[in-house]
Amino acid sequence: MSKKHNPLRDPGKLSPATLMVHGGGRRSPFNETSEALYLSSGYSYPSSEHSERLFRGEIEGGHNYSRFANPTVDMFQDRMALLEGAEAGRAFASGMAAVANAVMSQVRAGDHIVASRALFGGCRYVVEEYAPRFGVASTLVDGRDPANFAAAMRPETKVVFIETPTNPTLELVDIAAVAGIAHAHGAKLIVDNVFATALHQKPLQLGADLVTYSATKHIDGQGRVLGGMVLGSRELIEGDVHTFLRQTGATLSAFNAWVLLKGLETFSLRVERMTRSAAEIARALAAHPKIERVFYPHHPDHPQYELARRQMLAGSTLLTFEVKGGQEAAFALSDALAVILISNNLGDAKSIITHPRTTTHQRLSEEARLATGVTPGLLRLSVGLEEPADLIADLGYGLEQA
Repeated sequence: MSKKHNPLRDPGKLSPATLMVHGGGRRSPFNETSEALYLSSGYSYPSSEHSERLFRGEIEGGHNYSRFANPTVDMFQDRMALLEGAEAGRAFASGMAAVANAVMSQVRAGDHIVASRALFGGCRYVVEEYAPRFGVASTLVDGRDPANFAAAMRPETKVVFIETPTNPTLELVDIAAVAGIAHAHGAKLIVDNVFATALHQKPLQLGADLVTYSATKHIDGQGRVLGGMVLGSRELIEGDVHTFLRQTGATLSAFNAWVLLKGLETFSLRVERMTRSAAEIARALAAHPKIERVFYPHHPDHPQYELARRQMLAGSTLLTFEVKGGQEAAFALSDALAVILISNNLGDAKSIITHPRTTTHQRLSEEARLATGVTPGLLRLSVGLEEPADLIADLGYGLEQA
């Protein structure tokens, strides 16, 4: 008697939490329960003809060199694609490697990039300094108003690049509106979605062509390894994105891919808990007399609250706040903390605070920092898995010192 096909064997029938545990898994003949770690740089072939056909691309799923294909990395890529709702994805050695690939793989000399000016320092470097070295001009705009993107578009514009919410001020960009503008001009929209996470925001569903992540952040979530992802249509990923990866070699190691697979198993649990805590802490800080302002996408005081409610399922795990008293007060608060760590990472199980003006955005001019809201008293808090009451108490003590 033949078995009936269980409909839950179709990944499309499963919830994100289940996909993060099982998605993309491939068992070896040993039938291990945990994903296998394939620490191999190369592969042997059953025949010379097989080798020839593999290098010609005539055999699907084959491997010939781990710079651009590895079974453990394949599983991570497939699981991320299922989480994102993408046709395909490619993994990279770091988040910045992913961003550099996504942007540079889509442009050629003579092309033009439009980007929101509120970007992480490394992303801004790629757009503003690195791309122009190869004849690719760029224009940075205030991303809060889609009309600014429309005004900056040129016939040679090939890429629009945004992050939303932005680092560190948590400004929002209307993804659907900017996607419409980009596509009307024949350009592709690339969205860095690291702050929102794939649980709380789906850029591809809103019209983006490529989505990037620093897997170092929420996907690992425990401060262990570096990694990055680019996701999108099969045509873009298996075309320019894969070619650029293959020829430039910013490859994710199999070991890091294995650690990230383990991170994905607890991804939804961690991010949902951290998000609830972040919302609670935002409410507490907003009522404190020594706080000038708090930025959290799903807090009613956020200037783009309505867009946040429309575009994001939840406010995610980060908040930014400005301390009265400037940099001296911000430093005094941070230095007094006992539970929250001072570090420039984010998305970790441990809560982390950083002073963007002197760390992540230090290389920008003061004019550029102030134009994007990076003031002397601004602090960015990545909320971890600790008890929210302990974090609020820790911040309260720090504010007394400020």
